[in-house]
Amino acid sequence: MNKNTFSFNNFLLFLIPSLIGIFLFMIPIPSSDGVTIPIAVLSDLIQDLIGPIIPTMMVWIIIFALFGTIVAKTVKPAFIKTSPFLTNLFDIHPVWVIARILATIFAVMVYFRLGPEAIWSEETGGTLLYDLLPVLFGVFLFAGLLLPLLLNFGLLELFGALMTKIMRPVFKLPGRSSIDALASWLGDGTIGVLLTSKQYEEGHYTKREAAIIGTTFSVVSITFSIVVLKRVDLMNYFVPYYFGITFSGVIAAIILPRIWPLSKKANTYMNGKERDHASELIPEGYSRIGYGLEQALIQAKKSSSVSKFLLDGSKNILDMWMGVAPIVMALGTLALIIAEYTPIFQWLGIPFIPLLQLLGIPEAQAASQTLVVGFADMFLPSILAGDIESDMTRFIIASVSVTQLIYMSEVGGLLIGSKIPVNMKDLIIIFLLRTLITLPIITLIAHLLF
Repeated sequence: MNKNTFSFNNFLLFLIPSLIGIFLFMIPIPSSDGVTIPIAVLSDLIQDLIGPIIPTMMVWIIIFALFGTIVAKTVKPAFIKTSPFLTNLFDIHPVWVIARILATIFAVMVYFRLGPEAIWSEETGGTLLYDLLPVLFGVFLFAGLLLPLLLNFGLLELFGALMTKIMRPVFKLPGRSSIDALASWLGDGTIGVLLTSKQYEEGHYTKREAAIIGTTFSVVSITFSIVVLKRVDLMNYFVPYYFGITFSGVIAAIILPRIWPLSKKANTYMNGKERDHASELIPEGYSRIGYGLEQALIQAKKSSSVSKFLLDGSKNILDMWMGVAPIVMALGTLALIIAEYTPIFQWLGIPFIPLLQLLGIPEAQAASQTLVVGFADMFLPSILAGDIESDMTRFIIASVSVTQLIYMSEVGGLLIGSKIPVNMKDLIIIFLLRTLITLPIITLIAHLLF
């Protein structure tokens, strides 16, 4: 398409939805807890309005997801077989069928308080059903419906052209991932995983690129970081705390794509095609911004249908509710049961004691298990840190628990439940690598502070 054939309306069709998308997903705004983003405000609003019934709704959503899967696997009706969306939603791999069965059992047991307390207690299944899933319900509802504002109106095409010179050499990622990375970092890790998964499914990221973004940039929200710092009673250190998280997180994002296991992920798209290097080249006669803007306007012109926008958003919501929520319920509950009722994480923390002592961290033995227990849930380290007297150690635990990023009760469960090509072994290794990379950096900052 000739770059002079666009009308002013075409430009507005790109600009207005994209600016709304940036505002909703990426602009921090003040809140009663400190700082948040508009999507999180909308999520909180829906929780305030219908909060008491959301756990009930999530139980039914999880049950319906399993029912649809059983129908798709046994009856195989034509309306599912002929619909790529329904096939993708219900005709799933046997591993995920087991996860949906487990999720349904756990959800029902928690809701009715049936069976062993280890499953339905407030520290395990109760945390998932009554604390995390209501948050995900709201986030999925609004993020799913409004994600097309970021995805479909040319913003990614514009930044794809502008940011490739930075993202490719530094992070081994295409330029369009800069929006994804910012939305993940400034907004919320769950939103980042959903955005990454959608981009991967639509053929914009290779397997390696999707895995890098999902395990490197999907940081918890600023709001939740504040909650962690409050828990360890160190709110007066927020500025160095968040600087440490950001700085160590960027260093990890530079190192991890260059080492195993991320470096060994196939650099092919979901359909098996090799990465197209030419797609990132700017054609002769174009400036980088001129080419990016033209591609953005072409994309915006394709997305002028309101009905398609609503249909895409509705599909996103159902995909997130039924595809992701059961995985989070199943894996999150199992991980929290292990953390709460077995000494496994204490045993796993023993090898870290010499490292913590070498780094000069007080109360090394008490701190060691907090480095591992974060794999189950990112809030657990700060809970365990409550008995630690050293301000320095609590500061380090609070900071590292956020930079570890892979938590099975949230981001880890979402990654496993998504189409992003990472498995449990990958997540365990990346979690440990992130810990080993960020711990010394944060400890250095802590030594300068205390």
